[in-house]
Amino acid sequence: MESIVKPTPLVYSEFLSGHAAQPVYLKLEQSHPTGSFKIRGAANKLLSLTDEEKQRGVTTFSTGNHGIATAYVAGRMGIPCTVCLSHRVPEAKLGRLKRLGAAVEQTGVSQDEAAVRCRELEAEKGMTVVEPFDDPAVIAGQGTIGLELMEQLPNVREVVIPLSGGGLLSGIGLVLKKADPAISITGVTMERSAVMQTSLKKGAVVTLEEEDTLADSLLGGIGEDNRYTFSMTRSLMDKGVLLPEERIKEGLYSLLDHHKMVVEGAAAVGAGYLLDQPIPEGPVVLIITGNNVDTHTVKTWMDS
Repeated sequence: MESIVKPTPLVYSEFLSGHAAQPVYLKLEQSHPTGSFKIRGAANKLLSLTDEEKQRGVTTFSTGNHGIATAYVAGRMGIPCTVCLSHRVPEAKLGRLKRLGAAVEQTGVSQDEAAVRCRELEAEKGMTVVEPFDDPAVIAGQGTIGLELMEQLPNVREVVIPLSGGGLLSGIGLVLKKADPAISITGVTMERSAVMQTSLKKGAVVTLEEEDTLADSLLGGIGEDNRYTFSMTRSLMDKGVLLPEERIKEGLYSLLDHHKMVVEGAAAVGAGYLLDQPIPEGPVVLIITGNNVDTHTVKTWMDS
């Protein structure tokens, strides 16, 4: 995996530290060549395939970043790849996938609908499905962020993680809780279509209609047959936060103004959470998850 995935920087945020009254650091997962943390799980999964599975190819469903990561790693390894997307996926991510050489199929208006087509390809062509989050190899790949954090900042007290399907939180949380159970794991997502948070509240997996949000990368269901991330998120997450759209926008502006970072809305939810949230104990780490956003979208944010 080291030949494909390199460690990412951890940088101090003077601005956010001032707001939180605790040291705040940013883990820059957008610095991967694919522009997001998803390369970790995709690489770990594809490297585990047999030669026969590699020849038959892989398929995945995605809100964009996981598809980009899977296509990138598959290209590096010479594996045929088909990515299934809904029509909600932003044009920037669609274009990136095509430039990476992946076959792209768009269907429906939700990740769940894209997942149906992915399963059809598995049945029709014998392709291996690379799950976006609910797979032990993918979860373990995301967990390498936790291993890096323990080397970069051994005294970390809280890690703030954008929450969607739960693969990122499950991987990081499992590593950090084993190293030190006192480390607090905070999951942050948007108020709109917050499937994991709603499922946790109800105690069972639910399905929600997807709504427009600045944090589009966090959209998508968690699967009615979820085997791993629902229970892992429930056991590992100390606090779950729902963020209004205005706060996500404030997080985006803070990273742009003070760190000169153009990132996705999903990557800014941690910053939005910290802007007016008292933090009892630090240091705190925000996982900056991705930057696959186009200039038109950025302009729309700034004009709104």
